[in-house]
Amino acid sequence: METTNFSIKCWAEDDKPREKLMLKGKSVLSDAELIAILIGSGSRNESAVQLSKRILASVDNNLNVLGKLSVKQLMHFKGIGEAKAISIVAATELGRRRKSEEIPELSKITSSKVVFELMQPLIGELPHEEFWVLYLNNSNKVIYKTQVSKGGITGTVVDTRIIFKTALEHTATSIILVHNHPSGTLTASEADKQITRKLKEAGRHLDVPVLDHVIVTEKSYFSFADEGIL
Repeated sequence: METTNFSIKCWAEDDKPREKLMLKGKSVLSDAELIAILIGSGSRNESAVQLSKRILASVDNNLNVLGKLSVKQLMHFKGIGEAKAISIVAATELGRRRKSEEIPELSKITSSKVVFELMQPLIGELPHEEFWVLYLNNSNKVIYKTQVSKGGITGTVVDTRIIFKTALEHTATSIILVHNHPSGTLTASEADKQITRKLKEAGRHLDVPVLDHVIVTEKSYFSFADEGIL
């Protein structure tokens, strides 16, 4: 019985992802074809594109979900060794970083939605909770942002003194508090409210008001200011 060779070299010219990219441009390639370029080759019984389609099917063809897979999880697919898995993880991480850099550092905060768009790429998909502060100038532009706490999924601890020391160092005129909920819950816990009240009171004394506290999830956000509970 004749054995069919599924390697990239034996495909028709139009089916070769690398050549297709060169001849027709990157935008015409499917997600599977782009991943096939990353992994280079499939196996004797499965082409790189077919293998890529199988990987994508496992995450419902959702690239955001693909970006969350670890090297070990990717290696569970037959035909994906450590080197290929690392290539996929590196590529998805570059995509995440590119997304985070699309918004300029000096973003003008005009709404809670802008805060979400700025911070979602950084903390929206994390498996743990992080607490960040945005430091604004008198034009409501972000002059500095920093993580002030990193904790487990149950919560974080923030240091009021460090937050306002940083505000004074950067001559910030106001701040916005931001943290993520890995669970996806869009409600403020009692601990969230207590932290907000504590920092709001400290900001009032130092004339560096807290303008908002935004809770970020992967797909949406909750704003204390919008909800009238700041």
